[in-house]
Amino acid sequence: MTAIAQGRDRRAVLAGAVCALAAATALTGCSADDPDAGTNGVGTLPAGTIQSRTRAAADAARAVHLSGDVVSNGRSYRLDMRLKSGGGSGSVTSRGGTFGLLRVGSKLYLKADAGFWKHAEPGSGGGADADSGAGGKLGGKYVKVPQGDPAYQRFSGFTDKNLLLDGLLTLHGALAKDGHHEQSGVRTIRVTGGNGSGGTLDVSLEGTPYPLRLVRAGGAGTLAFSEWGKDFPLTEPSPGDTVDYGKQLPAS
Repeated sequence: MTAIAQGRDRRAVLAGAVCALAAATALTGCSADDPDAGTNGVGTLPAGTIQSRTRAAADAARAVHLSGDVVSNGRSYRLDMRLKSGGGSGSVTSRGGTFGLLRVGSKLYLKADAGFWKHAEPGSGGGADADSGAGGKLGGKYVKVPQGDPAYQRFSGFTDKNLLLDGLLTLHGALAKDGHHEQSGVRTIRVTGGNGSGGTLDVSLEGTPYPLRLVRAGGAGTLAFSEWGKDFPLTEPSPGDTVDYGKQLPAS
């Protein structure tokens, strides 16, 4: 090979290296400046479309872990529930008392200690003495809640994935995007309703655009969502650990 040809080859290699370096630098600069680079792309969509995508993702997920506070009908509840299409399980805290909920199909069970039942309101179970007796009988057991009992209507909704999410994942007012954020190390895009007064929803920018955090309108609670799509066992309690109260439960 002649000296001239060798020189041309060296110049070509050098030029190629310079171009590659320039391209790499440009790409790096773009990634640093673009908060949606490397994401699932929903952050570039209009707010209404983001809400539709995240609702569809939540509906399609086979399971979810939901935790946080909900205010409903003037009463505050702290929830820690795992939900899927066949039911759900977890705990609910309200007015200083905590009880477990388990629903398998249409069968709903409530589990609480004796103190929970002893503080039931007189009248629904036959008076204070009867309620005190119920505490000893029901405490620490899974109590099967009759479907006609008011408690069934009140608490079964906390174990119903579709019903609960339909009621929660709704923002009120005009929708808008409120920048990029982060929840538990995951990048999110935030959508607001009514400039925030109608609630805010953080949607994952990584993988499937699941909702990760919801602040409800009017101070009606804040909820976190995790373990989307992660299945969990859901079985009825053993007969020895179950009490079928057989009539209306004492009011809590």
